[in-house]
Order: sequence, then C-alpha cells, then structure tokens
Amino acid sequence: MLREDQLRSLPHSETLLINETSERLAQQRPVVRFGFGQSPFPVPERLHGALARHAHQKAYAPVQGLPELRAAVAAFHRKEDGVDWQPERVLIGPGSKLLIYTVLAAVRRATVMLTGPSWVSYEPQAILAGHPVTRLPTRAAEQWRLQPDTLDAACREARLEGDDPCVLIINSPNNPSGTSYGAADLQALASVARRHNLIVISDEIYGRLHHTGEHQSFARFYPEGTLVTGGLSKWAGAGGWRLGILHIPEALDAVLKPSLLGIASETWSCVATPIQMAAVEAYGRHPDIEAYVDRQRRVLHTIGQQSADRLRSCHIATAEPEGGFYLFPDFEYWRADLADRGIATAAELCDRLLAEAGVALLPASAFGMPQDFLGARLSYVNFDGSLALDENADMDSATAPVRQGIQLIDNWLQKKVRLSAVSHQIGL
Repeated sequence: MLREDQLRSLPHSETLLINETSERLAQQRPVVRFGFGQSPFPVPERLHGALARHAHQKAYAPVQGLPELRAAVAAFHRKEDGVDWQPERVLIGPGSKLLIYTVLAAVRRATVMLTGPSWVSYEPQAILAGHPVTRLPTRAAEQWRLQPDTLDAACREARLEGDDPCVLIINSPNNPSGTSYGAADLQALASVARRHNLIVISDEIYGRLHHTGEHQSFARFYPEGTLVTGGLSKWAGAGGWRLGILHIPEALDAVLKPSLLGIASETWSCVATPIQMAAVEAYGRHPDIEAYVDRQRRVLHTIGQQSADRLRSCHIATAEPEGGFYLFPDFEYWRADLADRGIATAAELCDRLLAEAGVALLPASAFGMPQDFLGARLSYVNFDGSLALDENADMDSATAPVRQGIQLIDNWLQKKVRLSAVSHQIGL
C-alpha cells in the first residue's frame, strides 16, 4: 500500500523537468540541450503517410491492440531477436513507459531490483506500484554492466527476508550509460535469473539503435521469465506518438495477461488507431525503413565515439558508447577544482553548468547513484537529425552543436569563461 508520504515525495520526472527547464531558458539565451533523451531524427515519411491515410479511423480499438499490428510486431521480433514472439501475447500501449508500470502494478508485492545507474522512472514507478526497491551496484570498470555475482547475492538476501517474488528491470542498450550487454553477459545473468525464478522486465527501447546492429534480447537467454518492452519513440523518432509494445512469455501469460488487460482497459482503453496503423508500417521491414535505421546507427556511432574521445581528452572519463545516444561522464578528476567552487554533488555540478556555461546535463543522482558521485548523463542529440540522415551531408556541420557543447564544458572546467550571477537570477 502506497503511503501518503511516499506519494507526496515522488518528484517530477527529472528527464521531463530538464526538458521544460531548457525550453524556458532557451527563450532567454543559448542552451546546449544535452539533458533530454529525445531522438533528433524525423519520423520516416512512410509513417507520416500511413498516419494521414488512417486519420479518419476514430473508433475505439481493441484494448490489447489491433490484430494486424500485434502480428507485425511479433513477426518482426521473431526475426530480429530470434525469440518466439506470438501475436496473442503482445500488448500495445501508449509508450513503453506506461507498459513497464502496468507490469509492476500487475505483480503482487515484490522486491524490484534496479541497477545503479538506471533510468530515472523505474524507481518511482516501483514505489507507485507499492514495491520496495533494491539497488544493484555496477562499476565503470565493467562498463556499468550488472555482474552475475551481484545479482545472485541480492537474490539470496531477498530470499532471507521473505517469499515475495523478485522483479529485475534491465535496460540494454542502457540509459544512462550508453553501453550494452552482449550474449555472454546475458547468458550469465540468465543463469542466475533461472536459479532464483526471477521475473525480468527487459526494456529494449534502444535495441534497434545498437550502433553495430548487434542487439541481444534478454528473452533469447531466459525466455520463460522475461517480459520485453519496446516501441517507436527512439528508433522511429516518434516519442510524442506514444506507441509502446510489450511481449509476455508463455509461462507468465495466464498469470499476468488478464491483469495487464484489466489495467489497460481501466486506464488508457486503447492506443489511437491511426498511430497503430502507422506502426504496422514501421514494423513491416520495408527497405526504406531499414535504410533509415541503418543510417541512424552510423550517425550515432560516429557522434558518440567523437564525443567520448573529446570528453576523455578533457579528463572526463566515460564508457565506450555502444547503443542509443547517451554517455555517462565522470568528473572525478576535477573534484578538487569543483570543491573550490563549492561544488560537491552531481546536482550542484549540473546546476552550475547550466547557469554558468549554458549546458544542460542530468545529474547521476537522478539515475540512482550516490549524491556525491560527480557524474552526469549527456544525451548527444543536440544536432540536426534531418541533415545528418542525408548520406551526402557534411557531418562536421551537422554535428557541430554537439562538439561546441562539449567545448563549453571544457572551457568551464578550465575556468576560461567568466562566472556570472545567472544562477541567482534564475533561481538555480
């Protein structure tokens, strides 16, 4: 049961808040927007056309989703991931975010296991669903990947405290680290999950944006206990369209599906039919869509690698980018200099960077890291996605805003910019 104090203490989503703050400040002065993880690429024209053709369809769709979309999604992921997706076990929802919460709400009291770092909304969602949260630490030396022994130890401890089930939420490619789990990593984690009969929610929203197209689904290694979520927001540039997908494994179908459909029917009812019909095209493996995704991967790989190299040259450590559009820079090298400026936490670091350098980052503490860990998430999407998709485009011009943003960070760290009182003026 959610206590009143827990409900009142739930913060505004950090990612949405930084987007709104950046929007507001950008009306007053230039802001490099590294804080919000929104795809810079345009929605493919094929999807625009499908949306327009079906705009007249105004009737309520089935709660579970249109049969033709569920069939397209299942066929796509059977081929893409080598996992037995079936249309009758696919649920369509208004974004993967709400689908993840719906799973948590459908599971009776459980211990929810999250890595540190992990996406900002997992913990608040678990709290909203009435579940206690256990953090599983990861290390930069291991590319922020969860290790099997850490998971095993957490499961053993949870079993000592009671018989409640354990739910692991894993995200690959990862937000905020930008790293990804390979087949060997997932096989080892799956062995632990099977030993402890875990329920796994595998958030694979960035799967198609693995930079080399080598994404591995957790469900391939632990099919009996893994629910997979995805959608159109990242790889199709359609975040605001709110189209998410969920696949329920056969072993959990009878237990979870009735509850999931019940929650869906009493909350969102259905996803808009025109959006679903556009999604049928998205999952149709059309050559133009595949070319669009391939170009995104190459662009993101180039920008991610350049950005990581540039940060390291500024003595800002970061893991190797492997998927999505995130880096997780660590400013530990600068701790003494930052302390001289009165900065001791990630939140203070990001507040001052925004106020004094005009660069928006999200503090690592928003992702479940300790307050004094001087890290942040950098979303390298501050570039012209339409221009970057052009094979003949000048990539230096297209990606210049990202390089300029990192240069501003370097300048600020090196104290080459005049510190101002802007932070007091805007109340940060």
